[in-house]
Amino acid sequence: MQKIGVIGAGAWGTALAIAARRAGRDVTIWAHEPEVVSAINDKHENTIFLSGIKLDPGIKATSDMADALNADAVLMVAPAQHVRGVCELAKPHWKKTTPIVLCSKGVEKNTLNLMSEVAGQVLGKDVPVAVLSGPTFAKEVANNLPTAVTLACSDETLGQKLIDAMASKTFRPYYSPDVIGAELGGAIKNVLAIACGIVEGKKMGDNARAALITRGLAEIARLGLVLGADPLTLMGLSGLGDLTLTCNAMQSRNFSLGYELGQGKSLDAILSERNSVAEGVPSATSVVELAEKNQVDMPICQAVYAVLNVEADLDSIILGLLSRPLNVE
Repeated sequence: MQKIGVIGAGAWGTALAIAARRAGRDVTIWAHEPEVVSAINDKHENTIFLSGIKLDPGIKATSDMADALNADAVLMVAPAQHVRGVCELAKPHWKKTTPIVLCSKGVEKNTLNLMSEVAGQVLGKDVPVAVLSGPTFAKEVANNLPTAVTLACSDETLGQKLIDAMASKTFRPYYSPDVIGAELGGAIKNVLAIACGIVEGKKMGDNARAALITRGLAEIARLGLVLGADPLTLMGLSGLGDLTLTCNAMQSRNFSLGYELGQGKSLDAILSERNSVAEGVPSATSVVELAEKNQVDMPICQAVYAVLNVEADLDSIILGLLSRPLNVE
């Protein structure tokens, strides 16, 4: 596990490249944008997606997929809705023995597939799969601040090898065998973070946000139970940990998007001003459809979907949530 490939040079992909290099690995990061490749190789900085953070000169950037895939393990950090397309691009160069570590958080629209299902469908069932998820802000990882994450893999031996390859004093992966639970926690928390941002933007108070986080975790647990996740996973770093971080900080792309919605700004206006992806926007649709398919009640996610996709009146949506029957918790 000496050579690590990173597919996707956004803020999170760049931060993971930094973490892998800090752990002593040889790192090659693939970027779709030629200007990002040039900036990393020439200036040792991702000036577009993670400006102000100097990169170790040993991190090499490339636009050649085969070059990045010449590795012992590959971190897939493309946005969730692009993972299938990027895997298709990578497939001709992928060695069946090279594990893919999925670092994107979302549920694919239309197919309602988790990222592990997408990878298996495109690359083949023989390619080993792991998931890296947890409470992480890219800049904090890049700045060497303490971070703990979940590394989920059904093969414990492989999982421990990946942990050894990525771990350092400040980047602490913890093993879990529960791939589904790690994926669901990461995907759904993005939708719930938009809801919490709306609460903040509407100045509804800390009590309301705490209630939303707690009831949101219950929604994750209900869907997870049906899909086979371990409830304990959802109480860990990739569940409660990630949810708590993302629902309480303006650093979160999804929380800040919700905040602007709560302030009265339109979704189109918010997205037009950003060059980064708020995964909760597309995931709101797929999470709600996945819940309906499995007959799971997820009213908070449904409310976010209505605000994002059918331009439902925000005050009416909030009133609807506050008017739900007072059932047993």
